[in-house]
Amino acid sequence: MRRHLTAYGFLSGALVVFALFSWYPIVRGVTLSFQQVNFVTAADWVGWSNFERLVNDPQFAIAWRNTIAFTAIALVLGFGVPFVTAVVLNELRHAKTYFRLVVYLPVMLPPVVTALLWKWFYDPGPGLFNTVLRGLGLPEGTWLDSGRIALVSLVVVATWANMGSATLIYLAALQTIPGELYEAAELDGAGVLQRIRHVTIPQTKFVLLMLALLQVVATMQVFTEPFIMTGGGPEDSTITVLLLLYRYAFVYNDFGTASALSLMLFTVLGVFSALYLRVTSREH
Repeated sequence: MRRHLTAYGFLSGALVVFALFSWYPIVRGVTLSFQQVNFVTAADWVGWSNFERLVNDPQFAIAWRNTIAFTAIALVLGFGVPFVTAVVLNELRHAKTYFRLVVYLPVMLPPVVTALLWKWFYDPGPGLFNTVLRGLGLPEGTWLDSGRIALVSLVVVATWANMGSATLIYLAALQTIPGELYEAAELDGAGVLQRIRHVTIPQTKFVLLMLALLQVVATMQVFTEPFIMTGGGPEDSTITVLLLLYRYAFVYNDFGTASALSLMLFTVLGVFSALYLRVTSREH
């Protein structure tokens, strides 16, 4: 203990910061989920009443359904598009730095700016997309006004805004693959798709699995796009768990029920992450 006292002293600062800004909020959130809290009157312990109210709320099931649908679509686009983009960038021989910058540029934009920019793109009047469609003589789209495609439109925005980071991670993983493997595959007559299937994917399997997990955890917490672009509409087709949580806390002033919903989401993501890591760890 005496020999490591200096090290413990340096660690104490980080531990205090984690305790105040990470661990304490988690414990406090669990406590609030069993209380009736509005921060005006004294908190009352209500047991499981907040959870019962959530389950009986019609928007609760809708929010979970939309969140799961958003996650599933985003996993296809947000997982596949960056990987394909990274493969293409890895094959470039000229202007590599320029195209990497172009791909990563959307990540540097604030999420609110991105949402407002794409909201103008989707605008049914002077919006960019419908203006182009009108110029080509094609039928215009109701991007955010149709319950059938509004959620998909939000997925496109989230994919565009966040694909830069995943693309660079994939690109870094691709550059660690020995070139001899591709040369051997070419000598065996393997085409581009076969090289990707038998060389690229197996060699980047760990990165693919970890980013898939991070993708699910991130998209299950989607908030900015539906909050700014659609407000949960049309007809609750884009209301998500976090957006419903926001409404309980800052619209209905019911922080207890909001905390209960956050605890549910925390539990779902924790169980999913544990099962996912256990299943994938068996493959290594």
